[in-house]
Amino acid sequence: MKINTIIAVFLSLVSVNCFGNESVKQQVNAAKRIIALAPHIVENLYAIGAGDLIVGTTEHADYPEQANSIPRIGNYAKLNIEQVLAVDPDLIIAWKSNPSDDLVRLQKLGLNIVYSQPETLESVAQELRYFGELTGNQALGEQKAKEFLQQLTNIADHYKDKAAISVFYELWPRPLTTVAKNAWPQQQLSVCRASNPFFDSETDYPQINVENVVLKAPQIIIQPSSHGVSSPDKVNWQQWPAIPAVKNNAFLHPDADQLHRMTLRSLDELSLLCQQIDQFRQ
Repeated sequence: MKINTIIAVFLSLVSVNCFGNESVKQQVNAAKRIIALAPHIVENLYAIGAGDLIVGTTEHADYPEQANSIPRIGNYAKLNIEQVLAVDPDLIIAWKSNPSDDLVRLQKLGLNIVYSQPETLESVAQELRYFGELTGNQALGEQKAKEFLQQLTNIADHYKDKAAISVFYELWPRPLTTVAKNAWPQQQLSVCRASNPFFDSETDYPQINVENVVLKAPQIIIQPSSHGVSSPDKVNWQQWPAIPAVKNNAFLHPDADQLHRMTLRSLDELSLLCQQIDQFRQ
């Protein structure tokens, strides 16, 4: 799976300003048949009571359990145009990482497409509200948005005065890739008051080498896992015992399927990650 797809894995323009699609303003009737082209979109639609409106989605949309029965009409690399047309959607909610050529073709065929791309933790709440508007579920969308913001505030307030601790985030092992600047996981690290030695890199997801990590000497190494199963390709840091994280066995393996998706559940996993980071401050 490509790295930008994981950036998740990873993980998914909210409100009219963020979705960046003028056709949304013109939409009068609530959507009844939706194609959701990313796992986080599916999950957020279910969260605001609109999951039963989804008639098609892509691979890896596996939460909640009911999502596994939604017909698959493609993946991150290719959409099946014939299948899309066959399910007769009145709205497609796409993600920036979806195949752009296929989306252009669908738009030319007259399908209504809006784009989801939450870029900050707070924008998940905007997306929940917006999905509520699109589906006629405004009340539940507003409720879930408020719950999300309150939980995020509670987590941030709890850790805001904690001493910083150096953390290396192994987003992807081959090539070795970490996070920086405005990356989704970087925002989560900031909430936990974790100091990222690669924060000022030129890109949000810089590729580095092992020697860079050894020189930075992080106190914690985070290696996200999928469905709680560690990647067999993850770096074996035990070869560099001089790194403080290795010396103290300070390894964390958060669930990437929760943490990297821009959804309500991401905060549950973030809260757990912050707690685990905090234990090493002791």
